Amino acid sequence: MGKKILISDPTLRDGNHAVRHQISQESFAAYCAAADAAGVPIVEVGHGNGLGASSLLVGECALSDETILKTAREHLPRSKMAIHIIPGFCTIQRHLTMAVDLGVDVFRVGSHCTEADVTQRHIEYARKRGKEVYGVLMMSHMASPETLADEGRKMEAYGAEALVIMDSAGAYLPADVTRRIDTLVNALNIPVGFHAHNNLGMGIANSVAAAEAGAAIIDGSARGFGAGAGNAQLEVLVAVFQQMGYETGIDLYKMLDAADLAEKTMVKSMPYISSTSIVSGMAGVFSGFIKHVQAIGAEHGVDPRDIFFELGRRNAVAGQESLILEVALALKESQKARAEVSHG
Repeated sequence: MGKKILISDPTLRDGNHAVRHQISQESFAAYCAAADAAGVPIVEVGHGNGLGASSLLVGECALSDETILKTAREHLPRSKMAIHIIPGFCTIQRHLTMAVDLGVDVFRVGSHCTEADVTQRHIEYARKRGKEVYGVLMMSHMASPETLADEGRKMEAYGAEALVIMDSAGAYLPADVTRRIDTLVNALNIPVGFHAHNNLGMGIANSVAAAEAGAAIIDGSARGFGAGAGNAQLEVLVAVFQQMGYETGIDLYKMLDAADLAEKTMVKSMPYISSTSIVSGMAGVFSGFIKHVQAIGAEHGVDPRDIFFELGRRNAVAGQESLILEVALALKESQKARAEVSHG
């Protein structure tokens, strides 16, 4: 028997970032059916920023949360349905109760990597309703391995049954992942997971490093469909883990078919490592900012690379999209001042 890896597939959640949260109901239904047929254990669905996040600030979703959950549930007879939750976007009374009632199986409750305290009520509520609950630490590169362990212990104490760290900015190299996963595996009594982004081309390598360091849960998206340069490419992960002797329970051929379907029906432009993505990873800034940064940079005549490095200097995190405009305007003023001095 090979070592087991539990695959969680956020194609229909993180992938929504890549199309400004406009995945259609038909695509949700078709991909859920294909992933279910392939034996994908967990399929995560929803707005890119999770349940309750559809808004003018972070992007309005083409579908309501209720429509997404009902559609996905109908087409996932075997696979578990998961959602991403960020307290602040997601309320217990309005959103979590609906998710429980509509048959969500796995609740992934996330916070910034140093703010696990905000997840307590959401984790405890979902556990009390008899649901499987993971704690998720986002932008995890912004904290030391020891700090991540401290925050993970909080989530474990609240009732989380696993702890997933996200490389939200695609900033890690394999050695960074190994140190953090090793520390967490030794510090916690619950399984540890890893969610990669590919800004520096390390999505697969980092996921393999996580598994080799003891991670039991690995995230991956069909065709890498996700924010920024995308996630670890799921069908590649399945193939690589198969070659390494890991058991995923996923049928490789059917997973390849599901990925082909995703490309034909959802992925209008394939995730790739653009110049902006590279700088996003180097600056350690949330991958989901890329489209906003590019648009605002073009509008105000500011190099998006400069915007990313300044956002990194300010330790910008997801949910601070309004900071992008502030940074762009400040850089524009700075450029104007320098130009006036040089022509003075």
